[in-house]
Amino acid sequence: MPTITIRTPELPVPRRRAVALRITRWLTAQGVQAGHVVVRFEPTEESTVFSGGMPVEALPHETPDGSGVHHASVTCCVGPDRDDAFRDGLARCVTEALGADARTPFCYLEFRPTAPSDVYLGAGEGLRRADGTAVRPAPAAV
Repeated sequence: MPTITIRTPELPVPRRRAVALRITRWLTAQGVQAGHVVVRFEPTEESTVFSGGMPVEALPHETPDGSGVHHASVTCCVGPDRDDAFRDGLARCVTEALGADARTPFCYLEFRPTAPSDVYLGAGEGLRRADGTAVRPAPAAV
């Protein structure tokens, strides 16, 4: 269950949707079920991200059309079995979807290998781990 958390200045809903769709399409092309892809956006407020002691908003960002993000911090939680080619491809997909390029003053992308047994999902009446293991209900209080 790949989970991508993207921290950027506020993006409009259509832009977030376009980014999430592009990432989902790339992952489905790699054999991941679309319903297993989670893309979460966390807007960052001004002066909450610093690089070298400077707020990243102070770093120059010049694009002719004002496109692309000024800065982004991305965390990708993927299975520990994913190889370098998968991670490289996903990193490229995410940065391209965000419009981050050589003119983007700050773009940080981190992978966190996450075993499916470490992920819990609410499933109707019960809780299950992503590896398919059911979680036993807590014993009733007496």
